[in-house]
Amino acid sequence: MVPEIVVLRWELWGMRGVQLKTVAPAVRPAFADTIIKGDCVAALEQLPAHSIDVVFADPPYNLQLAGGLTRPDQSLVDAVDDDWDQFASFEAYDAFTRAWLLAVRRVLKPDGSLWVIGSYHNIFRVGTMLQDLGFWILNDVVWRKTNPMPNFRGKRFTNAHETMIWASRGPQSRYTFNYEAMKAFNDDVQMRSDWLLPICTGGERLKDAAGQKLHPTQKPEALLARVMLASTKPGDIVLDPFFGSGTTGAVAKRLGRHYVGVEREQVYIDAATARIAAVETAPAAALELLRGKKAEPRVPFGALVERGLIQPNEIMTAISGRHQARVRADGSVESGSHTGSIHRVGALVQGFDACNGWTFWNVHRNGVLTSIDALRQIVRDEMAVAGG
Repeated sequence: MVPEIVVLRWELWGMRGVQLKTVAPAVRPAFADTIIKGDCVAALEQLPAHSIDVVFADPPYNLQLAGGLTRPDQSLVDAVDDDWDQFASFEAYDAFTRAWLLAVRRVLKPDGSLWVIGSYHNIFRVGTMLQDLGFWILNDVVWRKTNPMPNFRGKRFTNAHETMIWASRGPQSRYTFNYEAMKAFNDDVQMRSDWLLPICTGGERLKDAAGQKLHPTQKPEALLARVMLASTKPGDIVLDPFFGSGTTGAVAKRLGRHYVGVEREQVYIDAATARIAAVETAPAAALELLRGKKAEPRVPFGALVERGLIQPNEIMTAISGRHQARVRADGSVESGSHTGSIHRVGALVQGFDACNGWTFWNVHRNGVLTSIDALRQIVRDEMAVAGG
């Protein structure tokens, strides 16, 4: 569920802000948080056009296995040999890929994005089809596995990674990318396109009644969590057209997103349903996203004067104390012979070409020198809550 935004009262350095109204949560579509049984192409016809924010697709890889695979001790490797991964030819696989991508494209919002994961067997063919259909590739992300399966025959390198393609619906799409959140996640360093994560093992791996792994290609929740934290917002709807054991749904619910899954095998639907039911959504406060200044609404300096957060004729001071400027009623400022915006005057008094007036100028509040940028944040926070 989308968390309701509660009534807030801002107080900063003794200054009381306005009391804000409660904003009702967005309406949850009837198809959200459901699993549709059936073939992915036909099932997606049940969804409205442009109704999905993000797609995560883990399609069949078309592994082209020739015979069984054994370890050096001759024990059989539990490889992917299910019927859903079998295709008669590359042409058949390409036709299948084109069909599901077209179905996904119809339901994806204009500013939505798509993630598709694969191995060397299929990801290049999928990438070509994506571009042919008008998707715009943003990144290819390499999932480096900390514990990959060895190459038992010793005739090739160990397949230690899979590739994800992240694409927007088109080159002009204003897709979601939580850059600041990902940077903070990565200890204030830009998140790279190679992600080191273990494969799904231990208690996270779903088992059948015989104690064998339920699904041969179950993805780790950590992988899906990073995808959603990077490219979705709380309340967004994430579609997985190859739902399998329900990892996408479990992570979406935990992170306060909605999911829609498509799956044709009832055994997987039953397992996914039970798995998701056991998940608890994180508290709303824990789901807030870190956002940079560029993502926040624009607030002109004059708005602070209009709101009474700064008074006409008030004196602003540089942090060094060397420069002062007087505020005028129209939002301009003056310092000696210099007049203009907070940025222009800040630059002129220093003899610079440019200046960030928001961080250069300060005002006294209860004996404390306070950046006018802190006062601007009050207005931004009020706008964010009022906008829902």
